[in-house]
Amino acid sequence: MKQFRTLLLIAIITLGFNSVQAQTKVGHISTDLLLSLMPETKTLNADLEKLSKTYESELKAENDKLTAKLKKYEAEVASQTDEVNQQRQMEVQQDRQNLYQASQIAQEDIGKKRDEKLKPILEKARKAIEDVAAEQGFTYVLDASSIIVANGTDLLPAVKAKLGIQ
Repeated sequence: MKQFRTLLLIAIITLGFNSVQAQTKVGHISTDLLLSLMPETKTLNADLEKLSKTYESELKAENDKLTAKLKKYEAEVASQTDEVNQQRQMEVQQDRQNLYQASQIAQEDIGKKRDEKLKPILEKARKAIEDVAAEQGFTYVLDASSIIVANGTDLLPAVKAKLGIQ
């Protein structure tokens, strides 16, 4: 009788685990692809491209000024004293350093603007993924970029429909 109870308990526990496992649904989605399809991301990329070109033209203008100054100084090197030439060399080095710093600041500014404007886009995508997962009863949703085998349900079409993306 005692063995029967033990076997019955083992059977109930095993069936319980199987029913819990059967309720777990796992899906996957390529968040990179989803983000690239979102119109907000396309607008963000266009804005960043415009900002990048603005900085690029400003930096090019400063570089052209520096190049012109350098040519002028090189042409006048023989007619100037060593002291003046050293002063000019230090001035050119300072201008180069300022140009490099301006380039670094431009890159940082572009990165900050990208991060700032990308945050609500990521939140919108995450919310849509969560909503679709809840509607379809998924317990887990994995990013497809980190999956080796993805035989489960791809949520991309449903999330695209939720967001109104063609």
